[in-house]
Amino acid sequence: MQLIVQGNVNSNFAAKLPPIPHCGYDTAGFKLCGDPMPSARDRHHAAARFMRWCNDRDGFDMSEILAGMTEAVLLVWSLDADLIDITLRSLKVSLSALVIASAVALPLGTWLAIRRFRHRRFVIATLNAFMGLPPVVVGLIVYLLLSRTGPFGVLDLLFTPTAMIIAQVIIITPLIASITHQAMRELWSEYHDLLISLNTTHGQRIATLIWDGRRTLMTAALAGFGRAIGEVGAIMIVGGNIDHVTRVLTTAIALETGKGDFALALGLGVVLIALSLCVNLTIHSLSRTEREGRW
Repeated sequence: MQLIVQGNVNSNFAAKLPPIPHCGYDTAGFKLCGDPMPSARDRHHAAARFMRWCNDRDGFDMSEILAGMTEAVLLVWSLDADLIDITLRSLKVSLSALVIASAVALPLGTWLAIRRFRHRRFVIATLNAFMGLPPVVVGLIVYLLLSRTGPFGVLDLLFTPTAMIIAQVIIITPLIASITHQAMRELWSEYHDLLISLNTTHGQRIATLIWDGRRTLMTAALAGFGRAIGEVGAIMIVGGNIDHVTRVLTTAIALETGKGDFALALGLGVVLIALSLCVNLTIHSLSRTEREGRW
């Protein structure tokens, strides 16, 4: 972090420095060996030298953040073709994974809430544990399965958007299912007697709970989308970050950071955050949660 020295250094900071000895300077600008010098002026200069040394050593400039913001505005304003391509691919991959994962996780979580069977507690505990699946491990497993020597290598899906969608589905399905189970368990306690008295089937019960708890389940879906759109580890492994093929916003940020282009990386980061906010606000608007007083 850059420390800018302008005029006088804070006298309190200089006063708290240890006694400064004679006989030369170290790399931080402090004198070495000899008797301590009680001069406040020397303390002041030593503090200033130390700050300048920190600036030279770290090399970080706060202007990088401003440059990143400017880069983001210019990229969006100019409708940069590469940015649009990367953004659309990010949306395509993450939303596809979200739809598939929700189709599996929402009924699964609801079924676990209403169904009683042996080892149910173990299944629920395992599902909750899978919420913290390391993405790089998921990426490695999917890579091995889809590689040419793997069982699904004949499908030739490695380093394609489909492989990225598969990895994201595996990552976010336990998250959505676990949140759904927690929400549906409370809703089932309210609907239990009514649905049992109507002699409904398990499918009807699941459909009823999902429909009545749709606004609560929206939170589960948004949590899954947030994790999917921000995923980079598994995506990098199974997608390969190929330009115009599998490059998405997160992998592009990682690439630009590695190249040292921090302004562009920050610009892409701002676009990623704005994209996530827009999707969340759009879903909330479509579900009419705010207008119905249920935000």
